[in-house]
Amino acid sequence: MINLHGVSKFYNSSSVVLRDINLYIKPGEFVSLVGRSGAGKTTLVKLLIAEEKPTKGKIEIGNWDITDIRPNIVPYLRRQIGVIFQDFKLLPQKTVFENVSFALEVSGVDSFRIRQVVPQVLSIVGLGNKFDRYPSQLSGGEQQRVVIARSLVHRPKVIIADEPTGNLDTINTDEIIEILKKINEFGTTILLVTHNREVVNHLRRRVITLAEGKIISDEAEGKYIL
Repeated sequence: MINLHGVSKFYNSSSVVLRDINLYIKPGEFVSLVGRSGAGKTTLVKLLIAEEKPTKGKIEIGNWDITDIRPNIVPYLRRQIGVIFQDFKLLPQKTVFENVSFALEVSGVDSFRIRQVVPQVLSIVGLGNKFDRYPSQLSGGEQQRVVIARSLVHRPKVIIADEPTGNLDTINTDEIIEILKKINEFGTTILLVTHNREVVNHLRRRVITLAEGKIISDEAEGKYIL
C-alpha cells in the first residue's frame, strides 16, 4: 500500500532531512511512526501526500508512483489519502455537517450523494447528533472527530494521522485512537505519526522509529524506544 525505495530528502549538502528510507506498509496495517522532534516525521508525511517531492528514491501509494507526480494529479491522490492533523483546520462559520460536506463539494460531488455520505461518516465518529453545531460549540475531542469524518468522505485506502491527539487530554486521546482502530478494522491502512509514548505502547502494533532522518527500528509489536 505504501512503498518507499531508497528515499532521501535534502535541501542542500548540510540539510539532509531523510536518508535512504526503505519502507513497506501492507494494505490494512496500523503502523505508528515515532521519533523525536527533527527526526524527519513531518517531512515523510509531506512526501506521502505529495506536498514535497523526494530528492532521491521512489514513492508508491497503492498502484500510484507519486515520485514525480504532476501538480494537476495531486488532488486525485489526496482523495485516496485521508489526512488528519493536530491543527483541526475547521471552518468556524460552517456547521459540523457543512465542514464535512465541504470536502465533497469542492470535488464536485452532487448534493444527493453528499446527503448520503456525510451522515454515514459522522455516525462512524460518534457525532450523528451534532450535525448543526459549530466548531466553537464542540470540545477539542469532538472537533478532531469532525476532522476524522472529513478525512473519510472519499473512502480513502490510507489514513495518515499526524499527531492527531497532540492537543487532547487522556480521555479524548483514547477515544480518538479507538475511532482510528475501528476505521482500520474496515480495512483502511492507518499511519499514525505521534510522540505519545503511552498510545504507541498500548496499541501493540507495528512501530517504526526515525532518528536523524533514518529508520533505526521497525518492530512488528514494538514500543516507543526513545
